[in-house]
Formats: sequence, C-alpha cells, structure tokens
Amino acid sequence: MSRRPPRDHVAPVQRLRLRYAKRGRLRFASHRDFQRAFERALRRAGVPMAYSAGFSPHPKISYANAAPTGTASEAEYLEIGLSEPCDPQDVRKRLDQALTPGLDIIDVVVARTPDFIERLEASRWRIELPGLPVPQAREALAALTGVEELQVERMTKNGMRRFDVRAALLSATVAPAGHDEGACAILTVVLRQVTPAVRPDDILAALRSVAPSPASTGWQTPPPLVTREMQGPLAEGASADGPAIGDPLDADREADQT
Repeated sequence: MSRRPPRDHVAPVQRLRLRYAKRGRLRFASHRDFQRAFERALRRAGVPMAYSAGFSPHPKISYANAAPTGTASEAEYLEIGLSEPCDPQDVRKRLDQALTPGLDIIDVVVARTPDFIERLEASRWRIELPGLPVPQAREALAALTGVEELQVERMTKNGMRRFDVRAALLSATVAPAGHDEGACAILTVVLRQVTPAVRPDDILAALRSVAPSPASTGWQTPPPLVTREMQGPLAEGASADGPAIGDPLDADREADQT
C-alpha cells in the first residue's frame, strides 16, 4: 500500500519578506531554536503556508544571513511562501502576537523583486565592551586599520579556516558609553558580507592580536554585548557610523507602487 504524504504540496501564490529582531535574552536563541519557534508561530497565527513536495513536506521558508548565537539583532530577514494572498500588515501583527516577546516582527512586504540575498551587502554592528577604556580600544583600532591585511583563525563546519578580516572591515569607530571614557568602549563597525563571513568576534580577535597591551586588564572584559543594527545594500553617502546601508526591502516597496 502506497504511503500518502501527510500534507499535499501547495505551490506559493504569494511570497512575503519579513524583517525581525532578536532582543534581550532571546539573543541566546540559536538559529535552529528560532526556526522551531517561527514555525509554531505560523501555525498559531493561522498563516496559510505553501509546502514543499515529497513525503516530508516543509513550509516554504527561506532564511538570510542569520546572526550568530549570542548576538542581538534588529535586522534579520526571511521569506515565506503562502498558499493564498494575505495582507502583509495583518500577517505582521498576527505573527508578532504569536511569537515570544524578544522575537519581534518589525516589517513585512510582498516580495516583488529577485536577488534579495545579493542586496544584503553589508551589516552594521554595535559592540559594547564593558570594562574596556576608550583610549585602549582606540589604540587597538588604529593598529588594525593601519594594516592592509590581518589574518585570523576560526573553526567552521568545514574545519579550521584562516581568513583576512581587514578586507571585510569597511569602517570602525570607538565611542564611550557615557561621559566617562574609562568605563565602557562602544565599537561600531560596518562589515562587508563576504565568504566566509567575518563576524564581530573575528574583529575582536583581530583587535586583541594587535592591541599595544593585549595582556592588560582592560581586555579581560565581561562578554561583549553585540547587536546587528542594520543589514542591507551599500548606499551612496556616509554617516557618522561609516558607509550608509540602505533598506533591502525598499526595492519591493517601490515595485509594489508601480
């Protein structure tokens, strides 16, 4: 007797692109944890999902450049395929209510354009370094930006990899958390999306390797607080935090109005 799939294959009739955030303690949720939570939220919210074919069909969900576990983010993206058209803002509201606070849906648009992943050219990261004085952080940053290449090593799923972090570093600034430059340095970096991806912890490893006093107590800080603030295409112009990063959903909004 043939085994029927538990759910019929349904081709998408509409695709939605979502921007979501990981905040507070939810920054420690792994990407797989988020996937499970998001699929449960889709069911609770009654979103009419399209499914893949085969005997183990899965909802049509595509994730893009997930932030590392332990980092917060205001700019995570995914795409879902629906079996019937829905109002994007209604889907945003229903999903946001179904998700745990700290996993928050910020924006939803109809996917009208191709090559979304290619638009995620760069990310801006805020790295709070409790206990590291600003002058010491600036010394290390000056040493890093003063070289053309700096190799670091990191274990990946394909084994130990060695790669150049300097080539991916588009800009970096250091500022104090308040008025006291001896309390907490805040590092803001803009990183180009490359393969393998250069992550904030790679930048910190590079800074420690070139710091004038790497063994001083200032670098023995508590774990840094890392937040991805933006992710998208590099845009014309610049801001105080470095190269401008555009909204990757703007192209879909513009296509929706034509």
